[in-house]
Amino acid sequence: MPRRVLFIAALHHPDELVQDQARAPAGEKPLFPRSMGQHYWERAFQAAGYELDVFWRNLPGYGRRDISRLSTAVYRNRWTPGRVTVALQRRIPPRLQPDLRRRNQLLLKQAARFQPDIIWLSGDNREIFPDTLARLKRAHNCKIIYVTGVSPIVFSQPIERAAARLYDLVLVNDFYHGVQWLELGARRMECLPYVAIDPAVHRPQPITKVPADYLCDVGFVGTLLPNNLYSERVAALESLRDFDLGIWSMHEAPPSLRRFQRGSALGRSMMQVLSSVKISINTHGDFMRYGGNMRLFESAALGAFQIVDDRPGVHEWFRVGEHLVTYSDHDDLREKVRYYLAHDEERLRIAAAARAHVLANHRYDQRLARVEAVLAN
Repeated sequence: MPRRVLFIAALHHPDELVQDQARAPAGEKPLFPRSMGQHYWERAFQAAGYELDVFWRNLPGYGRRDISRLSTAVYRNRWTPGRVTVALQRRIPPRLQPDLRRRNQLLLKQAARFQPDIIWLSGDNREIFPDTLARLKRAHNCKIIYVTGVSPIVFSQPIERAAARLYDLVLVNDFYHGVQWLELGARRMECLPYVAIDPAVHRPQPITKVPADYLCDVGFVGTLLPNNLYSERVAALESLRDFDLGIWSMHEAPPSLRRFQRGSALGRSMMQVLSSVKISINTHGDFMRYGGNMRLFESAALGAFQIVDDRPGVHEWFRVGEHLVTYSDHDDLREKVRYYLAHDEERLRIAAAARAHVLANHRYDQRLARVEAVLAN
């Protein structure tokens, strides 16, 4: 099997990566922060003996290519100078932007040094041109794996769609998204889903000495804005406002839920929150009709009891009633929250079964073995 993987990704949480690198043992320097799913693929690849490198496509092309030049983007439901600047910049075709042309040149040079066998291209690519990917394939005879958790109909960029025929494999969470990428010309898709758990990292956290804010009956961790992408999620949480509800998001919450927001939860804090709440609410984004978000597996590994919106993929990967519970509408959700808050033993039994299930069946090393088998085919 190929042994060199070059990640092409956008760094979303630079502060988290700086902290994770500072905590890492001598001689170890993680490429991704643990708040990003790529971190766990990085660990799986390393354990399997691969050589890894990363190209941060959202770093400026000119000047120092240093992650300290980046900042975490926080979504607010209003126009800010930063959003205006980004919106105006995105109206300029990518090829007419000198900085983006420079980033593509730097990627080609880095690949020439590293000689990748696999290009692991993360979704929402706004920077890397299709002809750059074509040159990488010709120069290095490498495979391109495109990895995305969102719908190409809703989210993808023109340069992503234009490059679809260059993708040897598209990894998706939601099966329907994969079909859409095939229609755009991708050679093959796999709905693994590409998110999973790492037993060495995703472990229930003790709740004996945690801040009081972490302890609540019903908790949610994730994104709530913009409303056109997360309206079902927002409506589900709005139906629970008379419960002891806690919300953690690095982005702004809508006005109807703002008083329940208790901060952000990334990496270690996310694991602590999900280990501490009695019930974790997991409503998928409006664009995930099949299901399979990252939290579905992480919550289970962290020993959290989940109530999830009813999606086809949930039934494929879990046994409903044994590993988690689904809801059909808001009345059903409220009834089940009330029931399981009153039945601690049953709630804890289901959470324990979910943890055992993902440890046995949904690990990143198993996902990697599947990817290897597909590429070998």
